Amino acid sequence: MEEKKFDLNSIIGFVLIFGILIWIMYQNQPSDKEIAAEKAKKELVAKQEAQSKTDKTKTVVLPVTAVTPGDTVQLAQLQKTLGGFAYSATLPSAKESFTTIENEKIKLKIANKGGYIVEATLKEFERFEKGSKQLVELIKDNNSNLNIQLQTTDNRTLNSKDLFFEPTLTKTGADQVLTMRLKAGANEFLEYKYVLKPNDYLVGFDVRSQGLNKVLNSSKPLDLQWDLKTYRNEKSISYENRYAEIYYSYEEGKESYVGQGSIKEETPEKVDYIAYKQHFFAAILQTNTSFEKAHLVSENLVKDEKIDTVFTKQFKASIPLAFSNGEVNYKMNWYFGPSDYKVLKSYDKNFEKIIPLGWGIFGWINRWIFIPLFGFLSSFIAYGIAIIIFTIIIKLAMSPITYKSFLSQAKMKVLRPEITELGEKFKKDPMKKQQETMKLYNKAGVNPMAGCIPALIQLPFMYASFQFFPSAFELRQKSFLWANDLSSFDSVIKLPFHIPLYGDHISLFPILAAIAIFFYMKMTSGDQQMAAPQQEGMPDMAKMMKIMIYVSPLMMLIFFNSYGAGLSLYNFISNLITIGIMFVIKNYIVDTDKIHAQIQENKLKEPKKQGKFQQRLQEVMEQQEAAKKQNKKK
Repeated sequence: MEEKKFDLNSIIGFVLIFGILIWIMYQNQPSDKEIAAEKAKKELVAKQEAQSKTDKTKTVVLPVTAVTPGDTVQLAQLQKTLGGFAYSATLPSAKESFTTIENEKIKLKIANKGGYIVEATLKEFERFEKGSKQLVELIKDNNSNLNIQLQTTDNRTLNSKDLFFEPTLTKTGADQVLTMRLKAGANEFLEYKYVLKPNDYLVGFDVRSQGLNKVLNSSKPLDLQWDLKTYRNEKSISYENRYAEIYYSYEEGKESYVGQGSIKEETPEKVDYIAYKQHFFAAILQTNTSFEKAHLVSENLVKDEKIDTVFTKQFKASIPLAFSNGEVNYKMNWYFGPSDYKVLKSYDKNFEKIIPLGWGIFGWINRWIFIPLFGFLSSFIAYGIAIIIFTIIIKLAMSPITYKSFLSQAKMKVLRPEITELGEKFKKDPMKKQQETMKLYNKAGVNPMAGCIPALIQLPFMYASFQFFPSAFELRQKSFLWANDLSSFDSVIKLPFHIPLYGDHISLFPILAAIAIFFYMKMTSGDQQMAAPQQEGMPDMAKMMKIMIYVSPLMMLIFFNSYGAGLSLYNFISNLITIGIMFVIKNYIVDTDKIHAQIQENKLKEPKKQGKFQQRLQEVMEQQEAAKKQNKKK
């Protein structure tokens, strides 16, 4: 039998292992600060539970989940890393979770981490074609974030988007109130408060701080950063991208925009709201206390519309939030909803100014004529029929001007032989020819400008229509005949290839509009050539008109192929009606023989007193003639 011997190495090994275990147990003992933090957490939970039982406003407190040992970080280490906001990371809300608030119109999802909206869904609208069952989501899949940069008193920079907020959801009457607090202590916090009312697109949004004057450096404003990468929501990404824009209100009621381009920037001051507008939807941040300034950036994300088909623009805003008495307190609102003129105007915050209706008289025509008239018609008849009736009313209202224009052309046509005769007589003296021509006009009682003025009066209405129809939210996903969406192109044939400037489809309404323009110009070009005498040194008007007869329809065909069908329908009907009006005026109202007789009779009368314009023109001609003679003498 083997004798047992004393093994010194084994004894030393056991002693070392025992010593290590004792050291580990000592090191894992909770510190005084950890014990204090755990105690504060338990007191907070007990306080919340007691409040939820006694709160007379029926406050709904979100359930508090216990933090596992692995989620707890030493408070001393957190304070060193995160400044005074270490307290927030020890709360039960310090985990990836969300709170949802919604009403009949919108659904918002707010994250604990960062305390901002991570999903904004419009419950009444669908993407692309109607029936797709894909609701419009302005915010989803991290395409947006809201961040406040916090400068601590020990010169550290913290980002609110990386820190956890504690949510508390309450109901005050029918309103839902979600309070998100980023805590630095039991009574020190940064707070976001969301208030959602029933049946509303507007969300109250307050940002305030409490007791953070010892934690944050209040000598400089906080930097609020709001980014949004806009999703495509319409059939034509190029058409939608054309109307995706940052608008802003500044200096108590002025409105402007950043502009289109690869990258555009603006830094306005005294800003009241910032609107990230897509074609038919918008996200707007509005403040009751004006921001001192804002740095705005718009970046175009559609470099190639065959490849870049998901997003349209990247919008960014950097906004300083000023301290007042050591704290931040801003009462603001979010708007997530349609870019509908009537809806935006109902909030009485100048939101409707983000609709591009045109400046000056063009905007006036749209606001006071087109919008009320079309709104009235579309309230009781189908939208396609409403466009046709709307066009008929506008063209009939303009028919007296059309008549004046055509009458002037007819008079000029009658005088054309005599003007040609004067041209031959004073062929070597252009100035004398002009003077005699003006005398002829005066004797005959014909104003050569009478044909231009009516045409100029109609131009604002034509330009206003180019602004109105692309902005008309009512036309979105409304069908008429073969067009399933009057706000987008009415494709009837899908091409297997892409034609530069034209696209990969064929729209029918632009073709009809181009044909109508061709026949209209064919009808009027002859009269215009006859009415306008050829001037020396001027381009051949006959050749120019012949070129325009073909160029104008071609431009309509190419550029309107990807435009909204509603605008092409309006142009088609407008030109058809104009052709009809011109036909009636030419064949049944204007009598060329009577006009000729009237002009001859006018010649026998005393010449009418020249208007100021004609007098001034006559004086200029006489001065030029005198100067010419004086130069010859020298």
